[in-house]
Amino acid sequence: MAAFSVEVLRSELERWPFPARLWLAFSGGLDSHVLLHACSRLREPLSLRLHAIHVDHGLHPASGDWSNHCRAVCAGLDVPFTGRRVQVSRRPGESLEAVAREVRYRVLAEVLTPGDTLMTAQHLDDQAETLLLALLRGSGVHGLAAMPQSAPLGSGTLLRPLLGIERDALLAYAREHHLCWLDDPANETLAFDRNRLRSRVLPLLRERWPAAARTIARSAGHCADAAQTLDEWADAQLPAVAGGRPSALSVAGLAALQPRQARLLLRRWLTARGFLAPSTVLLRRILDEVLGARADATPLVAWPGCEVRRYRDDLFALVPLPPPPAVALDWVEGHKLELPSGLGWLEAPQAPLPPLQVRFGEPGRLCAAEARPRRPLTKLFQEAGIPSWLRPLVPLLVDPAGALRLVPGVCGCGLSKTAVRWRGHPWEGFGWFD
Repeated sequence: MAAFSVEVLRSELERWPFPARLWLAFSGGLDSHVLLHACSRLREPLSLRLHAIHVDHGLHPASGDWSNHCRAVCAGLDVPFTGRRVQVSRRPGESLEAVAREVRYRVLAEVLTPGDTLMTAQHLDDQAETLLLALLRGSGVHGLAAMPQSAPLGSGTLLRPLLGIERDALLAYAREHHLCWLDDPANETLAFDRNRLRSRVLPLLRERWPAAARTIARSAGHCADAAQTLDEWADAQLPAVAGGRPSALSVAGLAALQPRQARLLLRRWLTARGFLAPSTVLLRRILDEVLGARADATPLVAWPGCEVRRYRDDLFALVPLPPPPAVALDWVEGHKLELPSGLGWLEAPQAPLPPLQVRFGEPGRLCAAEARPRRPLTKLFQEAGIPSWLRPLVPLLVDPAGALRLVPGVCGCGLSKTAVRWRGHPWEGFGWFD
């Protein structure tokens, strides 16, 4: 077993770009306490602006005491401390461990500004456990790559400098320096799969193969190389299946590929746009239910944070659509008007407008442009390429008499369609309402 020391950590940190601020996710446990202590010894040699952050999930009666302990440790090391308390709520069927992790990383991302780095204290044994869990879930090479040593996080960077260090080496360092750390009772319960692997499975593997954790973690590195190679191939192929709209994919282009190639491109397209990677089951549903649907159908495959929809030959990945607002908004003098449900705002950049009202979800309206016969709004939406599933969320501007006057970026019915700009909505990148 290789020993851990301040110099070992220094060599690791010097491999990475120098951060504006170096944050450390400090739980108070053994691993993060060792990392904090060693980093505190490097502040002057490396001119580090070191900060610690502790996230209290409120899942244990003593969590407040743990937060106070972390604050006291940081005070003793003269490290600035930030504490955050969060609430963790899960839906039926969700893993408490996974939901807590998601909430924790969301909070950690919020403190980062451009140029910042956040360190977490996962080590080599954690990496081996992560790969074994991925194997038991039937993951592909992306899942078997386990935890990357560095990845984007919020406006900054996530760094795991201990991934090559075994837990026993961290324990030896902690004892040598007489550190006092917290033991979370949740780490002992066998209800969590990771704990069961750590306490029951890995010890058996080490009896026969003492270097099991290191060799398993090495396999994660091989899978990471393979995953990166596949992503690079997908990046080179995606332009050939680009759709008619920005950020969309061509249904026909994907359908012409081998299913395994189409699944790979779909996965890369989704993760590169910031969505949670879909399972193999979801990828197959996209190919079968969305690509295989009629051109005039409105298929949908969804998972937390993402909806994959189709319109004509284009495939779209979107944040979940909100329900159509059930309100009418009065708009006077054309000042900036905030829309409900996260739909952005309206603004009139050129001239004052007559009094108007904003409504939603009235597809049966007619547009009466000057010197032209009245035309159904549905037809105008079709000509503008606005998908049927998006139309109930498009703001419609009507006059005091109830006549349709304008749909931003789509049609003008007595007003120029560019007299009002719709900004800040979730679909600006698709070019529908420019």
